[in-house]
Amino acid sequence: MTVCFWTLSLTAGNNGPQRPIDGLAHRILGDKDTCFIFVCQPDTVDFFQIEAAHDHHILITGNNDNSLAVGLNYYLKHIAGVHVSWLLCEPVELPVKFPVPLKTIRKEALVKDRFFLNYCTYGYTMPWWKWPQWERFIDWMALNGITMPLAITGQEAVWYEVWKEFGMTDEEIRSYFSGPAHLPWHRMANLDGFGGPLPMSWLEGQKALQQQIVAREREFNMTPVLPAFAGHVPKRFAEMHPEADIQQLSAWCGFEPTYFLNSSDPLFAKIQQSFMQKEIALFSTDHIYGVDPFNEMDPPSWEPDYLAKVSQNIYTSLQQSDPAARWLQMTWVFYYKRKSWTPERLRAYLTAVPQDKLVLLDYFCEKTEVWRTIEGFYGQPFIWCYLGNFGGNTMLVGNINELEKKLDAALKDAGPNMTGIGSTLESFDVSPQIYEYLFDRAWESQPDVHQWIKDWAHLRNNSDALEYTWQLLNDSIYKDWSFYGLGTQLVARPSLEGHGTYYTKPYHSYSNDTLKKICKAFITLYPSLSIDYDAIHDRKIHYKFKDTYNYDLINYFSQWMGNHFMDIRNDFTVAYKNRDIKEMKRHVKLANQLFSDVDALLNTHPAFMLGLWIEAARDWGTTNEEKDYYERQARTILSIWGGPVLNDYANRMWGGLVGDYYAKRWNLFFEAVILAVKEGKEFDEKTFGEELSKFEHAWTESHTKYPVEPMDVKRKAGGLAPKHPTYNAAWAIYERWMKE
Repeated sequence: MTVCFWTLSLTAGNNGPQRPIDGLAHRILGDKDTCFIFVCQPDTVDFFQIEAAHDHHILITGNNDNSLAVGLNYYLKHIAGVHVSWLLCEPVELPVKFPVPLKTIRKEALVKDRFFLNYCTYGYTMPWWKWPQWERFIDWMALNGITMPLAITGQEAVWYEVWKEFGMTDEEIRSYFSGPAHLPWHRMANLDGFGGPLPMSWLEGQKALQQQIVAREREFNMTPVLPAFAGHVPKRFAEMHPEADIQQLSAWCGFEPTYFLNSSDPLFAKIQQSFMQKEIALFSTDHIYGVDPFNEMDPPSWEPDYLAKVSQNIYTSLQQSDPAARWLQMTWVFYYKRKSWTPERLRAYLTAVPQDKLVLLDYFCEKTEVWRTIEGFYGQPFIWCYLGNFGGNTMLVGNINELEKKLDAALKDAGPNMTGIGSTLESFDVSPQIYEYLFDRAWESQPDVHQWIKDWAHLRNNSDALEYTWQLLNDSIYKDWSFYGLGTQLVARPSLEGHGTYYTKPYHSYSNDTLKKICKAFITLYPSLSIDYDAIHDRKIHYKFKDTYNYDLINYFSQWMGNHFMDIRNDFTVAYKNRDIKEMKRHVKLANQLFSDVDALLNTHPAFMLGLWIEAARDWGTTNEEKDYYERQARTILSIWGGPVLNDYANRMWGGLVGDYYAKRWNLFFEAVILAVKEGKEFDEKTFGEELSKFEHAWTESHTKYPVEPMDVKRKAGGLAPKHPTYNAAWAIYERWMKE
């Protein structure tokens, strides 16, 4: 067997070739990368091995760069206590000296495919990313063993050339595309033109970015899943081809219906060929393509024969352009419209594609494992996926204990056609441990969840004091699965009872008192057990918290405050029913103090700041007009979304969004309710909602500046506490709201 040996040596003057793992290690570890030796040892399975080497070096062996990256990450997380986040804004904090492993550790992947991302992630998390964010994220994917990332950036540049070839004008094409944040739903044929026309500078910038993305992903032995044609065509194209078999699909969420070209029409194969040839010329290919017809919509016919012809023709059109093509489809639609996708229809649709040429993403397995309901997808390979987050909602959800049970059962029961594990999160979550556990699980046959959480506690906080607290979090708080529109009452549209719209749905099954106990432990136990207060006082030492500790403080304190706001709202409603204006005003004062405290806390960390989201959007603009356009897109997706029913779908607790949007909505509501009582009237919630819509739409058009640097929250005089803005903001909440 051939053994390839590389030693990391990135000092100045070394002009030798650099392997992908070398570059990753240097980006993550800086000059400390020289502590590691990497050996590439080809094998038929993905594996890594970690052991001590000469002169206190750490030797990591693996079958390719992806496995070597996983081995490095395993060492960093489980031996050295170093966490590499998927967020560029979270620094990697290294020990003074790396510990040498006491024994050899070897692990093999349980599954060959590890999938990541969702069409929606490109709208809720990644629309404004540039190369620095993508580079860190691809490093994170490599470290966590991702082998199959969805790679759909830049496809509008390809479609632009396709539709131009078919006779459409520049204005017609760019007006067909939606705005940047809504492109995922345009790509899935749910809507056309919303927020368009798309600037040409965007198409060019995204094309160049996609070329960087897929090149780096391939360096780490990933097979990027590129898009292909599913039948969605512009309205103008339909007008130009009245003879073609084009039908309107069912309307989605109140938007105008889009147009679908039947796959049996000769134009279908021509469009597919044009698109794939142009895409492959720009981005090359790994022969796997995402094709998702009828997402959350009804097909033109539910007849099994028709459905079989659709899938057969789609696959044939792929194969004609790429004989090695495989088709990847998300099965979300089979869950979402499960009453319509009967076993007879599914069998016809799935078995019309040759065996092993269609790979299915079982999209929402924490809720429903579709493969169990329809005979394992009739033998077609599938990837077991954890969804975890809808819309970027910043809620503490996920259940590692149940996830472990479900995964263990799937690995035992599914048989060989379960080829992988993945995550289809709509947006990056505020509970990263769930996803890191998921991908650790791809390499661990019998994990000890208790030990994993213990390791995670040290990884995040470097303190024995918080081991119990993290176990309590895992066992008592992380109990619920995510669902659409999940959020606290604070981010919901104002109402006297319930919630103002279909989204958001305030819900948590745990006791907020338990979360309060955890918050108090985070704010009091950690400093008292880890800091020499006399040294701080006498020598004026500035204690540096791990940044992950600050992130967790924000996460748990803001969640508790968001939950607690429901009590304030409910008490305000009781006062309204009693026509007690004095008591109503008292609760309004409490609400505004809560809004102010939460907004201040959130604005101490870049992961929770609206200002950075908007700044990133504006940075794509080449003119002031374009900058304003992108800002409007960035504001819209987080607030009114678009259409009549999706208001607040992408709600999230972010600094600036709480203070300038949610708080103002609630204050408009409070003022209107109090005025109704003063005038001796019943509060008209429907009329108020219509007025509130004017504020919401005006907010999307505004250009208020929000902080883009973490806010420096000072500690009030008295007491000894570390002088860190996040800690100080959390301490203020603790003293005002939690201290008893």
